[in-house]
Amino acid sequence: MAKILKWLTIFFLSATLSATLPAILLYNKLSADLPDIKTLHNVQYQTPLSIYTSDNLLIAQFGEKKRIPVNIEDVPQQLINAFLAAEDDSFYEHPGVDFNGLLRAGLQLALTGKKKQGGSTITMQVTRNFLLNNEKTYTRKLKEIMLALKIEHEYSKDKILELYLNQIFMGHRAYGIAAAAQVYYGKALTDLSLAEYAMIAGLPKAPSLYNPITNEARALERRNYVLHRMLELKHITQSDYDDALKQRSTAKLQFVTPEISALYLAEMVRQKMLELYGEQAYTSGFKVYTTLNGALQTTANQALNNTLHGYDERHGYRRPSVNKDTDFHELPVIGDTLPALVLSVNSNLATAGLQDQTLIEIPKENMKWTGSISSGLLRTGDIVRVRQLPNGSWALTQVPEVEGAFVSLNPTNGAILALTGGFDFFRNKYNRATQSKRQPGSGFKPIIYTTALEQGYTPASLINDAPLVIDIPGQENEWRPENYNKRFYGPTSIRAAITHSRNIISIRLLKEMGIEKAVATALRFGFTEEQIPKTLSLALGSGYASPLQMARVYATFANGGFLIKPYFIERIESNEGESIYQAKPATACPSCDSNQLLNRSYAPRIITPQICFLMNSLLRDVVQHGTATGAKVLGRQDLAGKTGTTNEQRDAWFNGYAQSNVATAWVGFDDFSPLGSAETGGVAALPMWIEFMRVALKDRPETPLEMPEGIVKAFISPETGLLTASANKGGIWEFFQAEHVPARFASSGNSSPDADRSDEKTTESLF
Repeated sequence: MAKILKWLTIFFLSATLSATLPAILLYNKLSADLPDIKTLHNVQYQTPLSIYTSDNLLIAQFGEKKRIPVNIEDVPQQLINAFLAAEDDSFYEHPGVDFNGLLRAGLQLALTGKKKQGGSTITMQVTRNFLLNNEKTYTRKLKEIMLALKIEHEYSKDKILELYLNQIFMGHRAYGIAAAAQVYYGKALTDLSLAEYAMIAGLPKAPSLYNPITNEARALERRNYVLHRMLELKHITQSDYDDALKQRSTAKLQFVTPEISALYLAEMVRQKMLELYGEQAYTSGFKVYTTLNGALQTTANQALNNTLHGYDERHGYRRPSVNKDTDFHELPVIGDTLPALVLSVNSNLATAGLQDQTLIEIPKENMKWTGSISSGLLRTGDIVRVRQLPNGSWALTQVPEVEGAFVSLNPTNGAILALTGGFDFFRNKYNRATQSKRQPGSGFKPIIYTTALEQGYTPASLINDAPLVIDIPGQENEWRPENYNKRFYGPTSIRAAITHSRNIISIRLLKEMGIEKAVATALRFGFTEEQIPKTLSLALGSGYASPLQMARVYATFANGGFLIKPYFIERIESNEGESIYQAKPATACPSCDSNQLLNRSYAPRIITPQICFLMNSLLRDVVQHGTATGAKVLGRQDLAGKTGTTNEQRDAWFNGYAQSNVATAWVGFDDFSPLGSAETGGVAALPMWIEFMRVALKDRPETPLEMPEGIVKAFISPETGLLTASANKGGIWEFFQAEHVPARFASSGNSSPDADRSDEKTTESLF
């Protein structure tokens, strides 16, 4: 017997060792391959890129995964209870592994021969979601168990639950409970009902199967199961259960709604972030705060829409062509135009229905641009487009075929305050504000006149506005440039020439000065060699530029003579709110001396204070007396700018400013078709600028034009540009650089210059 017991002991010891040694070896091998659980201390959730205005209005989000991380203390207790009831009711008791659950799963495998996931705790799901993968193998399951035990030793239960609730996939690209609340209900967690808690808690088991959007019946079945488990676990009362059970599903797919429309700039930000951070830009939860001002951006959008509609209405109504098989409810909203179904028509108004079944009335006065409605223009059953006017009434409209762009800058530092690159981003993503290459036309002339003033010309210098014939090498016909109205005015001062945009004067000036000098000036203003033709047509703006670049040019006149650099990202924050980038733009500093301006924090001065003053004086006259007098409706004396119209009215511009804001408006066709007779910059583009500036300059005091040192005011004869007696009723006051004040008096019949000098003084200066 003793011998038998001895051999039995040896056998059992051998068997135990045979089982234990491999287990130890397997454990050691798996342990060596386990990821470091300490990485969970600094989890970086994949959250989308969010873009905001400077005043914290959401513009757009980019990223595949929708996620809004929350702290566990901010999660409603009943939502936690719902998840525990659905997923792991013993979460706060077990050590990370539910061994009874694993035993049940193992028994099921033994009985059926099929592997199923059962037995996973919330801690094990955290392990799988953060540290492992979803591969269904025994090795992965063993690693999951080992890691779960280690995680429970390292982290608190609340921290583990927080990781789980923020990471779990909830369907429809939503990850985490806060994102699910937004995606399915458009609510914050604290605003959800008990039934909605249960619906969300039922999703992780199978987001595609129990999704309330794609399979409402199965989703309700799962929700009711969760509610029943909550009742069993005494998280809710019978009354709570009964009330929640009666509730219908209120889930409806929600979309992140931008608080402001600025998609052209949002795309600029997206491209810049992708350039800086690669694909990580879409998942790291960056928050980008742009330079846009919310109110100004909204105004810019409205101004562009209204201006394009205004142009379109001047050129007639195009009866909409809609295929009879078209589904009215599938027609898109385009810009500010909505599809509408005409229900009735009489001599005073038309009644129509919108896609959301709202009934609207279109009064006769809001259709008169199309012609009389009694003429059969509208018929019951017609599908048309409508838009809501600022006064709240509805108007018959159409999608403009013409396009436009608008950009506004802070002239001191280059911050983009408002930008829109077209009528509808979704119809055409081409950003005309930044990407277009359009001829600036007469908007380029201030470059020519700046060059002339630097070369010793004055606002009183006379240039002959007379027919001009220019031979062009290699071409059979000569170039015979004309003024817009095809008239010639003889000797004309530079002030009158720029005020009334006389083409012949700018061409003669360029010819007299030399093209090279004007090119050099254009390069100082930020143009490139490629943009500037080396021919006399440069005087008429035959190169190319974008609206953003033109706004930059005019910012120099607004800020005292400095070349600023436009920018649109003010700061970038990490997902945790840490500032990782802050813009530091070089600013204009009119009060700085030359030594101070060597500091890189200041923008470079490219024209002197004296030249800048003279150009401001000339460009203010464009508004007060010239091609942009429409802007006088704003009732200000400190507005300045220049219209621009290219050959055959293919481009219409207005570039203008006050000291606090510079803005450029452009209108044209993408295919360069002519805009039509009389559609000049002052007609087609200026209204957009006026509508914007009415808001941008509201409550801002006017800025007087102050003479810098070195500027002299002299009383002259406009016919000669020379000094004249103060008694001369035809004389005017004009500004000059001190070194270029006329030295002679104008001849006045038989009077000698000396006789003229006997009158009161005819010059004033500030030194």
